Amino acid sequence: MAFSRRGFFALAALAALHAPALADETVNVYSYRQPALINPLFDQFTKETGIKVRTVFAENGLIERLEQEGPLSPADLLMTADVGRLVDAADKGLAQPVDLPSILDKIPAGLRATDNGWFGLTMRARVVYASKKRVDQNSFTYEELAEPKWKGKICLRPGNHPYNLGLIAAMIAHKGEAATKDWLTGLKANLAIKPSGNDVSQAKSVLAGECDIAIANTYYMGKMMTNEAEPEQKEWANSARIIFPSSPDMGTHVNISGMLLTKNAPHKNNALKLMEFLASDEAQQLYAGGNFEYPVNPAIPASKIVQDWGTFTPDTLNIAEIAKNQKAAARLVDEVQFND
Repeated sequence: MAFSRRGFFALAALAALHAPALADETVNVYSYRQPALINPLFDQFTKETGIKVRTVFAENGLIERLEQEGPLSPADLLMTADVGRLVDAADKGLAQPVDLPSILDKIPAGLRATDNGWFGLTMRARVVYASKKRVDQNSFTYEELAEPKWKGKICLRPGNHPYNLGLIAAMIAHKGEAATKDWLTGLKANLAIKPSGNDVSQAKSVLAGECDIAIANTYYMGKMMTNEAEPEQKEWANSARIIFPSSPDMGTHVNISGMLLTKNAPHKNNALKLMEFLASDEAQQLYAGGNFEYPVNPAIPASKIVQDWGTFTPDTLNIAEIAKNQKAAARLVDEVQFND
């Protein structure tokens, strides 16, 4: 008997999330975030509510999976590590808006969709990791990263990674495509090595002397500083210091992790309870603290390690407006052959 691709995905999801039987007191989550990070949140939610959280984790393909499953999808909530995927899912009609005051009052308007179709949960800044030995200056602008004085001194991961696309999209939102293309061309000319690896490996390159500065997210510094399983990463972290770049018209670029309620959520009421929990003061502190990120609720303090990195002024432009430029950002990366 032949099955359509859509039917295959639906059956696979049903098997994973509904076995051994459907239950009222469950909520189903598709997550791009790692299990070790969000399982403590789900455990606490279950402890407080009795609602079990069934989760499918994946690095890629969950949005495509939701599309294929259609109305048969068992997923109630989608959680992502970046705003681009939230916008992508919403643009494909996979989300539904939520207007609960218990959520809206906790998450600033600039860190959620204008129609409340998705919400930020934690925030991180895209910053400079500067060599403690070779870099004396204490401030940077994003524009400066394209200046000739940094030729052969910068490293970062591939330009088409969502974290870099977010920064490029922010530049487009504030300066336009033509100016951003010039900036990206200058940044490419300043690269010390071919873009590769992840944000952690950029700190390793700084220690090795391959570059003087790296562009990376704040939270990776915390992960390296506390990595007992791979203590060599503590050396990588200790070789650099975080400097928050700022520009007169955009402040410091930030990205978010976030959530959305799926269009066909079969356990909508339970999903809304989970969303309320994730936006709560308790979960905000637990979630952000566990990953060295910033709570989106400005009333909740960041962890001690994060506070010690210093303060910055985040970009005040609605992050949804920035995310709209990610396709244009990807096109510019290709046009300047950034990864070549």
